[in-house]
Amino acid sequence: MASTDPGGLAFALDVADLRAAREAVLGVGDAVDMLKVGLELFVEAGPEAVRLGELTGKPVFLDLKLHDIPETVDRAVGRACGLGAKVLTVHGAGGAAMLERAVARAEKEGTGLQVAAVTVLTSLDDGDLERAGVSGGVEAQVLRLARVAWSAGVRAFVCSPREVARMRRELGPEAVLITPGIRPTTAQAAGDDQKRVATAAQAVRDGATWLVVGRPIRDAGDPRGAALALREEIAGARAAGAVHSAAP
Repeated sequence: MASTDPGGLAFALDVADLRAAREAVLGVGDAVDMLKVGLELFVEAGPEAVRLGELTGKPVFLDLKLHDIPETVDRAVGRACGLGAKVLTVHGAGGAAMLERAVARAEKEGTGLQVAAVTVLTSLDDGDLERAGVSGGVEAQVLRLARVAWSAGVRAFVCSPREVARMRRELGPEAVLITPGIRPTTAQAAGDDQKRVATAAQAVRDGATWLVVGRPIRDAGDPRGAALALREEIAGARAAGAVHSAAP
């Protein structure tokens, strides 16, 4: 079964308050396909941050990375469904019982919310995991967590573009793969704390469904123009991939 999620460009609203978020949303308009609300903005503005999607009719990706006991996560998923979010993140490291409860609650609510399991944060590398007592490196841990989440019913996953090709091979076409750490082909942002990054074109070629981009759009002199350039890069990579797949 192939995923029916068309994917595209998700704009990360990594700003401090609702006013700045509204300006950012209106500034990019329809140049993006989804809006991502993370911890900073949600802590500041709460449910109002999720309603930002109404400004341009775009779905909202609620990136809260829930990691708690199953009952607490179950209830939080229920509240997220009530807010109308399209995607909600939970940590894959939360365990099978937590993941199963999250998926079951989303299905029970019937709002179309998709639970996405975060594998390994893009700010971490092999050395970071080793110091935390996790052996085998990033890719091995990403796959371990993804397999547990898949068995628990999760079908959407957050991973860096460095692991997306292996994830696609392991999980097949049904999986929705969400990749932060996307950078323009021109340059990587200064002061970047993400260690496992790639261009939009490379991520698409490797099998990414959704590409999450924050600073390269937010901090650009022309945010809408930056978003459109990334959309064009994504479309070009998809078209090239389709042609390659159709070749005898």
